[in-house]
Amino acid sequence: MPLVLYLLALAVFVMGTSEFMLAGLIPAIAADLDVPLGAAGLLTSAFAAGMVLGAPLMAAFSRRWPPRTTLLACLLVFAGSHVAAALTPQFAILLVTRVLSALACAGFLAVALGTATTLVPAHRTGRALAILLSGTTIATIAGVPAGALLGTAMGWRATFWAIALLCIPAALGILAGMERMPAPAARATGPDLRAELTELGSSRLLRAMVLAALVNAGTFAAFTYLAPVVTVAAGLADGWVPVALVAFGVGSFLGVTIAGRLSDRWPGPVLAVGGPMLLIGWVALALLASRPGLLLALVLVQGMLSFGIGSTLIARVLHAASGAPTMGGASATAALNIGAAAGPALGALVLSADRGVLAPIWAAAGLTAAALTVMSLSRPRRDASATTGRPAGGSPRRASRAHG
Repeated sequence: MPLVLYLLALAVFVMGTSEFMLAGLIPAIAADLDVPLGAAGLLTSAFAAGMVLGAPLMAAFSRRWPPRTTLLACLLVFAGSHVAAALTPQFAILLVTRVLSALACAGFLAVALGTATTLVPAHRTGRALAILLSGTTIATIAGVPAGALLGTAMGWRATFWAIALLCIPAALGILAGMERMPAPAARATGPDLRAELTELGSSRLLRAMVLAALVNAGTFAAFTYLAPVVTVAAGLADGWVPVALVAFGVGSFLGVTIAGRLSDRWPGPVLAVGGPMLLIGWVALALLASRPGLLLALVLVQGMLSFGIGSTLIARVLHAASGAPTMGGASATAALNIGAAAGPALGALVLSADRGVLAPIWAAAGLTAAALTVMSLSRPRRDASATTGRPAGGSPRRASRAHG
């Protein structure tokens, strides 16, 4: 695999750490800036909204730029936003920096997803996407716990400084690793923006995006509220919460790695087998959460299944958007983050209805069941690529030999 893929994954790791670490810093931020806890929680919502809106906007704005220029610009804006966040004494400015960070993150991920498919042969696309997305899974294993420890030891501002500093090696690596890479031909000779936007309205793409969003919503509905499941349902001490989060992160890393290899040849079976297993796993987790050993084992398994299925569906989104070569990555990014925003919101809703700490797990099961229903209803109309066992393509020229 090209070295630049691993450099892109490093940047995705930094951005993923920034996105997820905030959950453990909200109380400290609220106390330091003298705002209510609920108001501080808007920082998470602002980032999610910025990601959903930023992916298509940034991809459209920069579609004629070379990939290296776009990636570096997004990374520099991301770093600068974290410097401003670390310095500001005003909550309103901090809120703005989170929106700017999300816009830059969304633009980076949208372009990186599209670029990854052009760096490797068509039959290795799934593996390339797995490497890229592994940056997010490693963030949940190492980045988020490290950010929480740093914030506890040196204050929440130190974590923002750390993220800004980590952007430097990522930027230097991309600058060197992509130095001789030309802009994709699609950016210079491909369809115009209006044609690409028309392509994004296809029923096949919308169906793939819905499936990806539903699975990701279920994942984040459960992951966001995993701490009370560990401490209340299982009766474990607070020190076991990081253990459970790391178990989920390890599972997610295994999931994208294994699915990246399997989905290049057998995408249909990965979804047909993995989808029902994911649903069964959420139900089992809700029913067996009071048994600590089983809880931790199921958390690892669900991390593996949810990210394995999710990465396979993202490959499907990229294939369905192959007629929109500069906007396809934006579609995948939007699908991921619609789910990432909707899942925790639904989890909060069921928790507020006094359904118990396991309610978000049941919500995850319901969202997964909805995804399986959509998948089942769309099966008679599936395209031939679902059975060819060939990887997603990153350009119209690959579309005839690519799958989702």
